[in-house]
Amino acid sequence: MNSSNQEHFVGIDIGTTAVRCIVGMYDANGSNQPSIIGHGEAENQGMRRGAVVHVDEVAEAISKAVTEAERISGVPIRRATVNVNGAHVGGINSEGVIAISAANREIMHEDRLRVEEAATIVNIPPNREIVQFFAKNYTVDGQKNIKDPISMTGVRLEVEAHIVTGASTNMRNLDGALEKAGVAVNHHTVSGLAAAEAVMTRQQREAGTALIDIGAGTTNLIVFEDGEVQHVAILPIGGQHITNDLAIGLRTDIDIAEEVKIQHANVSGKSAKKDATIKIKDKTHTFEYDLIEMVVESRVEELLEYVNKELQKIKRAKKLPGGIIITGGTSKIKGIDDFAKEKLSLPARIGKLKDIGGLMDVVEDQTYITSVGLMLLDMLLLPALPPINGRSSEKVRAILGDVLNRIKK
Repeated sequence: MNSSNQEHFVGIDIGTTAVRCIVGMYDANGSNQPSIIGHGEAENQGMRRGAVVHVDEVAEAISKAVTEAERISGVPIRRATVNVNGAHVGGINSEGVIAISAANREIMHEDRLRVEEAATIVNIPPNREIVQFFAKNYTVDGQKNIKDPISMTGVRLEVEAHIVTGASTNMRNLDGALEKAGVAVNHHTVSGLAAAEAVMTRQQREAGTALIDIGAGTTNLIVFEDGEVQHVAILPIGGQHITNDLAIGLRTDIDIAEEVKIQHANVSGKSAKKDATIKIKDKTHTFEYDLIEMVVESRVEELLEYVNKELQKIKRAKKLPGGIIITGGTSKIKGIDDFAKEKLSLPARIGKLKDIGGLMDVVEDQTYITSVGLMLLDMLLLPALPPINGRSSEKVRAILGDVLNRIKK
């Protein structure tokens, strides 16, 4: 298993403005339902748009969040599954082809691993590395859209894949901060995939659904279809941009603009308010509500335009039966689901955590969805492999994680 105590699992969401840590276990009553037994949160000032810019500050934030989670859970935290974020993360499509060499032509697990490794032989710059590998579908002797080729017979095996890569420097900085905090990495994954694990059903993955995880500095877009990841994109807009726009538009301080966003941001178009009033440090501030609404709506609309462009790239704009699921702290803006429905011409809803037991009173908040998803992935993925030098080993680790991820479906 993945943690020092084999019955416990840990997810750490290293976000632009905060680090959140979740400790979970399987329910003691034998139901195999995940149960949350600890959580921690700390302010993070060492990140910019999802990338580490000050290792020591990020390490301190991780340490504080982990210490709080240890205190609540009573479990020492030494290992965790963590997220990778930032504009440096990107996805590319790839294909792999191999010949089946067994005398009876039966496809084995080793053949699937070989064809997936063949798909990772792509022209990746030396300053980038593979974060995750997703097999979309397989083809056996011309028969397409096979989800699992194991035990089938054939001569030629092909795979269509989506590969997520990240800048090596950013990955090393992130791991360096975790090392300083005394936490080893079981697995890296993109934030949106973790959020999807926490809120999406198998039916939604099969139907064709996009998840939009709106963080502080960036937004993760993950598109699922036929049960598999079809597209991954990190968009350079998040909740902080709305706050900054409000600070400029309202001519006020950042902390006041953040409170305005939290208390009064609304894109439903249904509010009849004239003035928005907030109270900070015993001082009352009043702003025109129409101006707040205009600023917030403009930035959210820009974000959704980015989303639509990504959907157009894969020819899924207005063509996802499962619609859009919105998560992240910015999803708490009133009316954002209806606004997305109108702008993207797709069904839209706010993501809700799947059935999870334990300390749910805190983590039901949208800001904890990614960290809960990371904890769930820590439960489901293969145990961490020992460090091996070489980029090919990174590919193998990414592939092995994907193999078990399909098995648990």
